[in-house]
Amino acid sequence: MIDSSPAFIGLGANLGDPLATLAAARAELARLPRTVLRRFSPLYRSAPIDATGPDFINAVALVDTELSAPALLAELQRIEATFGRLRPYRNAPRTLDLDLLLYGDERIDTPQLTVPHPRLHRRAFVLRPLSDVAPDAVVPGLGRVDALLDGVADQPIERLSP
Repeated sequence: MIDSSPAFIGLGANLGDPLATLAAARAELARLPRTVLRRFSPLYRSAPIDATGPDFINAVALVDTELSAPALLAELQRIEATFGRLRPYRNAPRTLDLDLLLYGDERIDTPQLTVPHPRLHRRAFVLRPLSDVAPDAVVPGLGRVDALLDGVADQPIERLSP
């Protein structure tokens, strides 16, 4: 790909059949225009944080994309909608959540998009799978992913797949 950017996408689900949903969402990411799915983390189970409902199943994907960050976000929201994502209130249980965690080394702060994701460094369910796909990735302004893991060591998380 010419002029592509690496992007990390967080995936999560806790309604319906989350395992099947994440498998299908992985396939959708692989079909994104002008984007190549490079790596996909193992799946993890964790309890909701600042939310209610069943445990979440989470993963992280690494893609190389020619899409701009806003265009990639629009594609992610389109995929969420096809899986019935509703947003009745903040941190509501969800059929599928796709978060743009990192987009190259860019820092973006608009009403529609904040990159790096503003809470990624406080969430084991993001950092653990992110470290599986890119342990030496750097979160702009915060440091290396593997070093950030120490800050979430007290959050329980269970690896489900190899």
